[in-house]
Amino acid sequence: MKCLESLIVAFSMYSKIPMPQITWTKENMKNTLCYFPLIGAVIGALLWLWYWLCGIAGFGVMLQAAVAVLIPVLVTGGIHLDGFLDTQDALSSYQPMERRLEILKDSHAGAFAIISCSVYFLAYTGIYSMLTAHAMKVIAISFMLSRTLSGLSVICFPQARKKGQGLVATFSESAEKRVNRRTLMIYLIVLSALMIVVGKWSGAAAVIMALLVFWYYHHMCISKFGGVTGDLAGYFLQMCEILMALAVVVMEQILLLLK
Repeated sequence: MKCLESLIVAFSMYSKIPMPQITWTKENMKNTLCYFPLIGAVIGALLWLWYWLCGIAGFGVMLQAAVAVLIPVLVTGGIHLDGFLDTQDALSSYQPMERRLEILKDSHAGAFAIISCSVYFLAYTGIYSMLTAHAMKVIAISFMLSRTLSGLSVICFPQARKKGQGLVATFSESAEKRVNRRTLMIYLIVLSALMIVVGKWSGAAAVIMALLVFWYYHHMCISKFGGVTGDLAGYFLQMCEILMALAVVVMEQILLLLK
């Protein structure tokens, strides 16, 4: 029963998928991060289904790509994209650390957020227009991997805000850290292996890219913000997903040239 409640909390918090209404408690929140990657599984399944339908219906490449980049936003309600935009505003401000943290909390979108959003979706659409059916299998799995790494950062990285301040701090305090860490590490190993088996060189490129982005994300969190916040976790998720897709596309083009 508690496992089901934790699953409901995870989907209620990180997606727009309708869930039963329950009271969030410390008990049912403590293992929520174990179920976070499952939202990525839903996104991957819907994305794969969309590409399958496009193949049957013969939709154009641009329509296929444009809808594909919107599927994660529709499923999540843009919660991670909001963090990405807030982080871009904070990073572009070149202010002291305390001021950057204040900008993260500001609900208003600055000029850099709007510019970053436009560039992000333009680049994402271009990348998705290059995806093959083979590449789509790797990308479908990548949404689980990005959430696995994001969950690990919430548990393992220092918190930028004081105890009880911010959603990430709340989840981290409520988390049964050992269970969550072990579960997410199992996800990480299994998903990385699965991506490599399914995609071979393309899958390996995506996994390597995800780990490189995670390394940069850790460095950026510590040096620029003093730790992780919910917005920074959203920033990582968006950057990880677009760069994994880019790595797959680039690797497939390299392999094509080498044939």
